[in-house]
Amino acid sequence: MAAANATERLDLIRENLAEVLNPEIIEKILAEGRNPKIYWGTATTGRPHCGYFVPAIKIAQFLAAGCDVTILLADIHGFLDNLKAPIELVEQRVHFYRYVITAILEAVGVSTEKLRFVQGSSYQKSSEYVMDLYKLTSLVSEHDAKKAGAEIVKQTANAPLSGLLYPILQVLDEQYLDVDAQFGGLDQRKLFTAAKEWLPKIGYKERAHLLNPMVPGLQGGKMSSSDQDSKIDLLDAPEVVAKKIKKATAAPQVVEDNGVLAFVEFVLLPASGLKGGKREFKVDRERDGLEPLVYGNIAQMQDDYRNDVLTPQLLKPAVAKALNELLSPIQAAFQASKDWQEVALKAYPPPVKKEKKVKDKGSRHPGKAAVDATVQANGSADAKIDGAAAGVEKLSV
Repeated sequence: MAAANATERLDLIRENLAEVLNPEIIEKILAEGRNPKIYWGTATTGRPHCGYFVPAIKIAQFLAAGCDVTILLADIHGFLDNLKAPIELVEQRVHFYRYVITAILEAVGVSTEKLRFVQGSSYQKSSEYVMDLYKLTSLVSEHDAKKAGAEIVKQTANAPLSGLLYPILQVLDEQYLDVDAQFGGLDQRKLFTAAKEWLPKIGYKERAHLLNPMVPGLQGGKMSSSDQDSKIDLLDAPEVVAKKIKKATAAPQVVEDNGVLAFVEFVLLPASGLKGGKREFKVDRERDGLEPLVYGNIAQMQDDYRNDVLTPQLLKPAVAKALNELLSPIQAAFQASKDWQEVALKAYPPPVKKEKKVKDKGSRHPGKAAVDATVQANGSADAKIDGAAAGVEKLSV
């Protein structure tokens, strides 16, 4: 029974992952009946959007498998990466991220009892950590540091040195957070392989690494905070969500790089399993007088999509409905929390509106200004003369 339980836990941990480095570390811990300790880090920069559901659902599965999960709110990383987060806003953004991630996990009914949040600056400024940072900077070449951070740190022609420190800090975090594994996207693979090599150089053990695939956004590329059409904010109204999904890229019969289908695969199907125990995604066809399509796995959905049984016109409203159901408790939690609302305003203050300068368009008569100036000058001279001769007198022009 214990072995079967360990197998089920491993299946849940590995589900939908693109790759696992050093899987034997996780397997050994599960075989011994212990709970793997996993961490996921996020730099507290841009406002979290629905793309965060992808790692959050995976974290929910880790928790459901009995793992101890640490979420690193990486405030120092935020401004090391080309000052993406202004230092004065970082503290408020840390609080905002904590609220958002907790709400996402609670929305899918997963207990957060084994979840802990750690703010990077709470330990990354300690003398021990800084000394280890110095040690690694003496052992890691500029080339290797650049390579490790190539896909996660903003690359510029004349990059600041902070970008070279970023991957070194992330590697050290595995040791200082006392974990067995780090979880992240496939874009972090170079950094994860660097961690396997660098940590033993200063006497620390290797960790396992759990890699999520890169999930396409609604426009086919990455879901980005800066592209309003590619992202759905967690607090967007239902009609806004429906409108954005309607505009999403989803070519008929094309499964590859289809962000709408990918969202079902990596968020909506796993979320339904976590919430109700039964995986199910329902597509209504009432308008066509047909029975709904009900899917328990993504392979079945993809087959129907390729064969045009499931069309974009059917898929998009179903995704919008399911996503709004997922967002509803998150938005309710936001509305019920004055503190969260205040933090949101402080973390992401609305842009200051620039006052419009009123342009002097002048007169419709180009020569009128010159005439007026002449009249005014003559009037002033006449006033002085008249004033001297006969006291104050109004001038008629």
